[in-house]
Amino acid sequence: MSSAPSRTFGLNLPEYPWEAMAPYVQLASQHPDGAVNLSIGTPVDPTPALIREALAAAADAPGYPTTHGTQSLRAAIAAWYARRRGVPGLDPQDIMPTVGSKELVAWLPLLLGLGEGDVVVRPTVAYPTYDMGAVLAGATPVAADDLEELDDDVRARVRLVWVNSPGNPTGIVRSAAALRSLVGSARAAGAVVASDECYAELGWGAWDPSEGGSPVPSILDPAVSGGSNELLLSVYSLSKQSNMAGYRAAFVAGDGAIIANLVNSRKHAGMIVPAPVQAAMRAALSDDAHVAAQKDLYRKRRELLVPALEAFGLRIHHSEAGLYLWATAGEDTWTTVERLAKLGIVSGPGSIYGSAGDGFVRIALTGSDERVAAAARRLAAAGG
Repeated sequence: MSSAPSRTFGLNLPEYPWEAMAPYVQLASQHPDGAVNLSIGTPVDPTPALIREALAAAADAPGYPTTHGTQSLRAAIAAWYARRRGVPGLDPQDIMPTVGSKELVAWLPLLLGLGEGDVVVRPTVAYPTYDMGAVLAGATPVAADDLEELDDDVRARVRLVWVNSPGNPTGIVRSAAALRSLVGSARAAGAVVASDECYAELGWGAWDPSEGGSPVPSILDPAVSGGSNELLLSVYSLSKQSNMAGYRAAFVAGDGAIIANLVNSRKHAGMIVPAPVQAAMRAALSDDAHVAAQKDLYRKRRELLVPALEAFGLRIHHSEAGLYLWATAGEDTWTTVERLAKLGIVSGPGSIYGSAGDGFVRIALTGSDERVAAAARRLAAAGG
């Protein structure tokens, strides 16, 4: 009796890029005062009490939650867009919670029905999951910051355009005029624009309303959208502003027909945000004070790290918003990563964000006050 030929099961994806950091994490751990891990932007401060209380109050949840989200959650999200993002009158029907924003980034091309021959455009320096989402759907990822950079054949096949403003890792903010131009080009090509806006509350300098700056514009702002959400999706996460990364709490809003289709597809696939998390999201989105308090913590850490990094010989590029400082010493990325690791500081290698990130490192603000202060002292001493 012959056996069936053996085969390998599983997806043939590249190794997760952060695995390359293992030796540098080990090197940094040998520092006598311990490692300061400023590589991954995972929040370290406590989840606010009002959010934890809302989660606990909703813990008795024996029934299935709704894929579309509760009416009260969607109303809270719509009110938040009007209050914080300059998007009035958003229909709660055109909103859907997601299990964190990363799963939506990874699965959106597939859920939009994209496949072989279709092109997904992402920024030239970008979060790697934009590419992986295209790969999972069988589409082709292409790096470009403007559709006019593409040749006619590629532009004709564009079906999804990712914009990330404020950008990860660069901290670039696109103005309303720049976003409006991109929307016009994408609509002319019949492509969806998905805007990953999860750092929007973390603007600095000219983009810091609490210090006299302007709010970071949303893709759904009428000054960008022209008053129509057709072919537009705004993606947002509460991980950063509310320290809810462990809750996997995010949402998408925009084009009503696309949202309705996503809700239906996700019902079939079982992609549902748990009911207690939906209740916690509603509480978080109804309170602005904890967001301002958290931002103040990040502002102080940023003000410590910027001069210390510059004293060490790094030049800060962009970084107008978000949780990261995008920096270069004018040398190979891994040389800088190693030099920082010898100081016990773990950084993020810019090269994992695309070839345009070569030579850069990403420094996160997501360390405790004590650890950030330790990093600043080490950097300043080494630079001096």
